[in-house]
Amino acid sequence: MAEIRFTDFTGGVLGDREPPGADGRGPSDDEALDAYSRVVTRVAEQLAPSVANLRVTRPVPYGGRVDGGGSGVVITPDGFLLTSAHVVDGTDRGTASFVDGREAFVEVVGTDPLSDLAVLRASDADLTPAELGDASTLRVGQLVVAIGNPLGFAGSVTAGVVSALGRSFPTRAGSVSRMIENVIQTDAALHPGNSGGALVDGRGRVVGISTAVAGAGVGQGIGLAVPINAATRRIVAALMAEGRVRRAYLGIAGGPRPLPPRIAADTGREHAIEVVEVMRGSPADRAGLRSEDIILEVDSEPVNGMDDLQRLMDGDAVGRRVPVAVHRRGRVVTLNVVPVELGS
Repeated sequence: MAEIRFTDFTGGVLGDREPPGADGRGPSDDEALDAYSRVVTRVAEQLAPSVANLRVTRPVPYGGRVDGGGSGVVITPDGFLLTSAHVVDGTDRGTASFVDGREAFVEVVGTDPLSDLAVLRASDADLTPAELGDASTLRVGQLVVAIGNPLGFAGSVTAGVVSALGRSFPTRAGSVSRMIENVIQTDAALHPGNSGGALVDGRGRVVGISTAVAGAGVGQGIGLAVPINAATRRIVAALMAEGRVRRAYLGIAGGPRPLPPRIAADTGREHAIEVVEVMRGSPADRAGLRSEDIILEVDSEPVNGMDDLQRLMDGDAVGRRVPVAVHRRGRVVTLNVVPVELGS
């Protein structure tokens, strides 16, 4: 049988040496556990007052009603909460309860199924808001804490790490479908009822809103969270102000691709979007975009992937002439596209 040799993190072979500990070579197991526990407990104590247990009732055919629920995160002291759109789908009101025993009625201010986000307003105007962070600063392996109300157990806390970044998650609103980009994958345990709850970094900042468990029933499942970033902040602001989100529609299907060295040298770009399909009769079709075009810039902004394009296709782009720079057959061509409102 071949000899099995275990190597330590310095590249040596483990022998009779003491494990790293108080001699300055690194924390012992107990010391590391204490540090980990301190972070999780501090974050839990900090965020617990800001995470609500939501209870809603939905009407069903023939006069019936179905109870449901999830979690919500307080984002302003005057009563605005952020949750998942699917938690409040089919209803316009509900009840929020907090760890201090308070209950408040909530009304749905606006929902955006295409980002799976919704904003609620509570009748209680003296709430403790959570601090919103920035998911774009996360790194794979970073500690995160999930706080929510799985299966109705209020104030539950689980901890894990960021397992992966840059995932995509499909959503649909009627006949319109969209991919949520830059979704956070975590191994912090999520269960039904966690939806709409907070995914928090080690400094207590909300970096994601728990949305789904992929592969539930197969092992633990994979937890997914909608990221808090510049794009979702704009969505939240639009929901608070107008109750809905306007998006511009180009009418293409595409994906990110690294540019071949010659094109990269010609354009000064390393990544772009390759057009896979142009929808017939769409604004892109009318402007002359074609399959296999490589989109370099939209509205004078470089685009490296579909998330960049979705970020630029906000309500301000509707009905406005938007220049789109594409690489086609060895040269750069600029086309003027006039997007329409998505779903119109």
